[in-house]
Amino acid sequence: MVNVLLVDDNEKIRKLMEIYLKQEGYHVLHAENGERALEVLDETKADLIIADIMMPEMDGYVLTKELRDAQFNMPILMVTAKDAFIDKKTGFGLGADDYMTKPVDMEELVLRVNALLRRSKISSDKQIRIGDMVLDFDSLEVRTPSDTIILPKKEFYLLYKLLSYPNKIFTRQELMDDIWGFDSEADERTVDVHIKRLREKFGGFSEFEIVTIRGLGYKGVIKP
Repeated sequence: MVNVLLVDDNEKIRKLMEIYLKQEGYHVLHAENGERALEVLDETKADLIIADIMMPEMDGYVLTKELRDAQFNMPILMVTAKDAFIDKKTGFGLGADDYMTKPVDMEELVLRVNALLRRSKISSDKQIRIGDMVLDFDSLEVRTPSDTIILPKKEFYLLYKLLSYPNKIFTRQELMDDIWGFDSEADERTVDVHIKRLREKFGGFSEFEIVTIRGLGYKGVIKP
């Protein structure tokens, strides 16, 4: 089960978030400030953290820095009333993965949590092996016994995503959210362009193919 740690000194907000997150099947942990969050993490693994910025004892900025300095790499979503660009820049600079301003739309919160967890899974798995072919996340390489292809970052992430979930259909919007980010200004045609480039590079490969699902999106298919 996926553990989501809510760090906010407002108990009502935490309980409201918990209702929506539990509907998605997540197990929710609570902490009223950064210091308590660190205590929770000493006892329990968290797959994602949603943290307010303005809290007593230890705020969200300090918590995020402490976690990144200690090599905790779970996604961190900051939720706060501070909406100035400098506040967002500070949060991202300290290692936050996403940022929402209050009042929070709970359905959007769930969408962002889902997207962050999907991206986290992609980066934690590191390699995919299909027969003699290896997709290496760290080097952005697709290796076969006879060749090594280094892809641009977005192309690699897109291919890695599709082949991480063989036969699963992803809509263009899901791929946009996962690869380009929830706030990207690019449109869904960007996905089509990158799919076209991947097909040009890997159309002759016998290990897999990228299939278009008309009206929906794409899926990666592992060939027998």
